[in-house]
Amino acid sequence: MDQGNLLPSDIDDLAERVVEENARQGRKVVLAESCTGGLVAAALTEIPGSSAVLDRGFVTYSNESKIDGLGVSSEIIETFGAVSIACVWAMAKGALERSNADVAVAISGVAGPDGGTDLKPVGTVVFARALRDSEDEPEGELKHFDGNDRAEIRRQATVCALELLLP
Repeated sequence: MDQGNLLPSDIDDLAERVVEENARQGRKVVLAESCTGGLVAAALTEIPGSSAVLDRGFVTYSNESKIDGLGVSSEIIETFGAVSIACVWAMAKGALERSNADVAVAISGVAGPDGGTDLKPVGTVVFARALRDSEDEPEGELKHFDGNDRAEIRRQATVCALELLLP
């Protein structure tokens, strides 16, 4: 970690690019975070001028908060689970509907050390990006991060989410 910086320099540098490039395009972003617990929003707010870009962030850690805060249907969570493309699509759509943003990124995953299954082992993280006024389905992606620990998995998920916010 750099002197005077809350987060590692690679995350700071990427967050700075996200703020600069989205500001240049006049784009606002919204985040719907689960396993990252607000780290992506925190990374953006470390950057001066981020208020021109970050509309808001939702930390929806529990299934109930995904349902109540973002409008994810309980059927999606019961059928596919909170760590699924279907769930992060719904999270991203819900975040867009509840914000003034142009683009939403949603993240949900199993950061460990417990909670993994054979189908969704520790390190499984799903992402979705949705664009306002797009007729297309949100983009979804499932990744498996090989982290030795919870912090490393969350760091890698934060980097991936920041990359998805680049125009």
